[in-house]
Amino acid sequence: MDTPNPVKETREYPFYVKATVILFGLILFFFALKMLGDILMPLAMACLLAILLNPLNNRLEHKLPRGLAILISVMIALCAVGLVMYFLSTQIASFSETIPALKAKSILIATDAQQWIYHRFGVGTDKQAEIVKNAVQDSQAYLGRTLSTILGITSIVILIPIYVFFLLYYKPLILDFLFQVFAQKDSLRVAEVLGETKTSIQSFIVGLMIEMVLVSAMNSVALLALGVRSAILIGVIGGILNLIPYLGGLVAIALPVLMATVTKDGYGTQAGVLICYLVIQFIDNNIIMTKVVSSKVQINALISIIAVLMGGALWGFSGMFLSIPFVAILKIICDRVEPLKPWGHLLGTKIPEVHAGVKFQAQWARIFQRREKQAALEKKEKREAGSG
Repeated sequence: MDTPNPVKETREYPFYVKATVILFGLILFFFALKMLGDILMPLAMACLLAILLNPLNNRLEHKLPRGLAILISVMIALCAVGLVMYFLSTQIASFSETIPALKAKSILIATDAQQWIYHRFGVGTDKQAEIVKNAVQDSQAYLGRTLSTILGITSIVILIPIYVFFLLYYKPLILDFLFQVFAQKDSLRVAEVLGETKTSIQSFIVGLMIEMVLVSAMNSVALLALGVRSAILIGVIGGILNLIPYLGGLVAIALPVLMATVTKDGYGTQAGVLICYLVIQFIDNNIIMTKVVSSKVQINALISIIAVLMGGALWGFSGMFLSIPFVAILKIICDRVEPLKPWGHLLGTKIPEVHAGVKFQAQWARIFQRREKQAALEKKEKREAGSG
C-alpha cells in the first residue's frame, strides 16, 4: 500500500520575530566589523585597489607572466602613492618652519579670547585654565590612540600591497567560487552584478582621484591669491578631505579659516576663504561630480551621510572613504535581486512624483466609504424593523 508523501508545512513567523532576528543579526554583523577592523579594513581597501588595477594588470598579462604583471601593477601603484606622500612631506617640512611664529600669534589670540570670555560671560581665567587643562589631558589620551593608529597604519601599508597581489593572482579562483556558490539559473545575474560592480567602482574611484586633483588645485590657487600661509598644503589637504561626502568639505573650510585667523589681522581673509571655498564647492557639486565622477554610483544624500558616519564609527577615516563605494556595491546587488529591489530604490536618488502609498490610501478611502454606507444602511434597516 502506497503511503502518501508527507507535506512539509512552512511555518510563518510573526513580524516582530522576524524584525528581532534581523536586528540581532545586524548588531552581530557590525560588531564583527568593529572587532575585526584591523583585518577587514585593509582587505576592503585592497579589494578596491585590486578592482582599480585590474585593467592595467590585464594588459600586462598579455605580454608578461601573471606573477610579474601583478608585481609591476602593484609597484606602479606604490610609486604613485609614494610621490603623493613625498609631496605632502615637503609641504609639511616647509610648514614646520612657521610653527614658532604661529605659536606666538596663537598665544596673543588666546589671551584676547580669555579677556573677551571673562568680560562677556564672567568666567575667570582660572576656570578657563582648568577647562583648557582638561581638554589637553583628553587630547593627550587621543594622541596616544592616534599613535597606536599610526603603528597600525604601518602594518596596513605592508598588508594592503600583499592583499592586492594575492587578490589579483587568485582572481580566477575567487570568480569561480562566486559562480559556483550560486545556482546555475542565477549565473547570468551573478555575471551582470560582477560586471557592473567592476565598471562602476573603477570609474568611480578614477573620477574621485580626478576630482581630488582638481579641487586641490582650485583650493591652492584661491589660498595663494588670498595670501594664506601654507596654501598648497592646506589646499591639498582640503582636496583629500573632499573625498568624504558632505562632512569632509566642512572640515576643509575650517582649516584655512583657522590658519587665516592665526596669521592675519582682521576678518577680510577669512571672509575671502569662505567665499572662495563656497564657489569651489558649488563647482565641484554641480560640474565636477556630474561630469567627472561616475554617474552610475547614485546614492542619495541622506544615505551617504549615514554611511559616512557609520563608516567613521567603525573604521575611522578609512571607513568614511570606503563607505560610499561599498554602499554603491550594495545598491547594485539590491537592484538585481527581486526581493531586495525596494532597498535599492531607497538607496538611490530617484524620487517618485507620487509615492505608492497614495494609491493604497485612495483604495482604503473607497473601502472605508463603502463600509460606512453599509453600516448606515444596516442601522436604518434595524431602526425600521424596530419601529415596525
